[in-house]
Amino acid sequence: MSLELNATWREDQGTGASRRLRHAKPLPAIVYGGDQDPVSFSLMQKDVQHKLPDESFYSQVLSLNIEGKNEDVLIRDIQHHPYKMEVMHMDFIRVDAKKVVHVHSQLHFINEEVSPGVKTEDGVISHVLIEVELECLPKNIPEFIEVDLSEMHVGDVIHLSDLKVPEGVEVLALKHGDDNDSVVASMHARKVAIETEEEEEGAPEAPAAPESGVKEDSDDE
Repeated sequence: MSLELNATWREDQGTGASRRLRHAKPLPAIVYGGDQDPVSFSLMQKDVQHKLPDESFYSQVLSLNIEGKNEDVLIRDIQHHPYKMEVMHMDFIRVDAKKVVHVHSQLHFINEEVSPGVKTEDGVISHVLIEVELECLPKNIPEFIEVDLSEMHVGDVIHLSDLKVPEGVEVLALKHGDDNDSVVASMHARKVAIETEEEEEGAPEAPAAPESGVKEDSDDE
């Protein structure tokens, strides 16, 4: 079931209109794409703030209800206030159920604490990526991608090609060749990291520059 956002039409447009709207608390937004013209509308700031902590809000198909007219959309951009806990503007793109979309899905790392590398080999996991860009039909968009670390040993590496994605979903980077098979997570030995730091801290200081070879004449001579 898709998340729903209720909105109202916005007749006046432009920077000045958006600024006036923000002062009145409604949030200016726009939806574009498909075979229709872009449409400006406004959302309630409190409704958006309520959904921001939900990571699925950024990747799942949303049902945008503009005064009774519903459209399936995805968030394309969110402009945050530089220091206030407010959103200044949002961009949405229309979704066609029959056309593939590109979305960023969060990676959820599980079973790190039971992996052999952590339990018996004093290993440490490095999470290199926290999200992955996917290509799929809107109905197949996953809420997140799970990365199971339970079998990892020190020295092991998980690449994009190792991810288990749902049927009908592809990792976009892998469509452009094996050179784009980026590292997702790796396991390294904790002791190596500590020894390296100690070596850097205990490295001998560079010797002082030698004194000049020219000596002044002694007064006794």
